[in-house]
Amino acid sequence: MASKKRSSNRSFGPILVIVGVVGVAALGWVVSRPAKVVTLDSSLPAVAAAGIVKGSPDAPVEIVEFGDFECPACGYFAAVTEPDVMSRLVASGDVRFRFMDFPLSMHRNTVPAHNAAQCADEQGKFWEMHDLLFREQDRWNGEATRTPKKVFERLAGEAGLDVSTWSACYDSERKLPQIAANRREGERLRVGTTPSFIIGGQLITGALSYDQIRQYVSLEMARIANSQAAAAVKLPAAPTTPEKKAP
Repeated sequence: MASKKRSSNRSFGPILVIVGVVGVAALGWVVSRPAKVVTLDSSLPAVAAAGIVKGSPDAPVEIVEFGDFECPACGYFAAVTEPDVMSRLVASGDVRFRFMDFPLSMHRNTVPAHNAAQCADEQGKFWEMHDLLFREQDRWNGEATRTPKKVFERLAGEAGLDVSTWSACYDSERKLPQIAANRREGERLRVGTTPSFIIGGQLITGALSYDQIRQYVSLEMARIANSQAAAAVKLPAAPTTPEKKAP
């Protein structure tokens, strides 16, 4: 058993190194690249903010991530931390996880990527597309191509989507109002960077580690338990004074 653990650690080490190198390189191109190409039209019809949820609706704690598919830090979180969150906190029923679109204007291809993921959700494959978009961020980002749909089509096939149906949704851009609504909700909450998380009413910025997320979740679960315990305590009713009869 010990030898297996050592082998697993050796195989995981290079992955972290690769992720780290890719992350540093990606951060470099974000700093050096010219700002912005695609924007969301402010005249799009208003819809309610939503997001895509994974986990039990009865989970006591919800983690909300405001993310950008072209954001290197979001990609790092998706590759390194999110798998543990899903397998250890969401799968246990303690947490549900909500992804909210927050495309940043500095990223050329991020709105098309969010459109691609939202169209995948029509076929119940949002999370599969989510994982593939982050995994292959360097193949479709604004530095790599001006025609990201070609990459997205390949990823749609890998995700198990009916590509022609997905493509019709993508080309229609009917998901853009939802993406815009989700971003407006982030702006209302004063989200300024990605990834940002809301856990237990607290807005936390940055690509959190699993241990950090677990700590925030534990604090929120303790707060909920204390509130429930306090509500269960019933103070004895005040004694009533009998009315005096007039002589």
